[in-house]
Amino acid sequence: MKKIVAILATGTAFGAMAMPAAAQDYDFSGPRVEAIVGYDISQAGSDADNDLNDADDQSIDGLLYGVGIGYDIDMGGMVFGVEGEYTDSTAKTEFSDGGDYEGFGLGSVDTGRDLYIGARLGAKVAPDLLAYVKGGYTNARYNVLAADGESELDQDINVDGWRAGAGLEYAMSSNTFTKLEYRYSNYSEAEFENGDLPDSDRFDIDTDRHQIVASVGMRF
Repeated sequence: MKKIVAILATGTAFGAMAMPAAAQDYDFSGPRVEAIVGYDISQAGSDADNDLNDADDQSIDGLLYGVGIGYDIDMGGMVFGVEGEYTDSTAKTEFSDGGDYEGFGLGSVDTGRDLYIGARLGAKVAPDLLAYVKGGYTNARYNVLAADGESELDQDINVDGWRAGAGLEYAMSSNTFTKLEYRYSNYSEAEFENGDLPDSDRFDIDTDRHQIVASVGMRF
């Protein structure tokens, strides 16, 4: 019976590797590095919604990809860690065939790099499974597009905000793991970065960001 349960648990956690019949009590301590991929959506926040235009879906979405690093301290039943990420995304504003403009308050842009630094706190819900919450600071860029909707101008919108999220980390072995995570970010301040020209003054925005990501990584 234990072998059947172990096989089913492995399938749930990406189904890629076999697992021992009895779960080992893994140590989640130490530095880690991971590759990240997932779904990314930026949209107008409640203060930026355009309720007068039903054709404007006010969101852009695409593929998120990047890398993360972190350091965790295993305190027995609890794990505390600090972490950082560098990610990018394929999301950009577009006009659909029906004239639907996918605007969300920042004009015609595509999504640039996203930097994140924060902390997480987790509880071991099984010897090899960690459930955690996380939060921290995020700084992202949205690259301004030319009238053709494809070419990037020498101008970026640099935005600052906070991020919160929750996820599960599964130890595949003593030094490899997978993660599944949801996170929400809100950006409230921005500035135009104008290439060789001076940057603009900072101004208020309201942009929400939702991401569902999976990671594969190594712990050292």
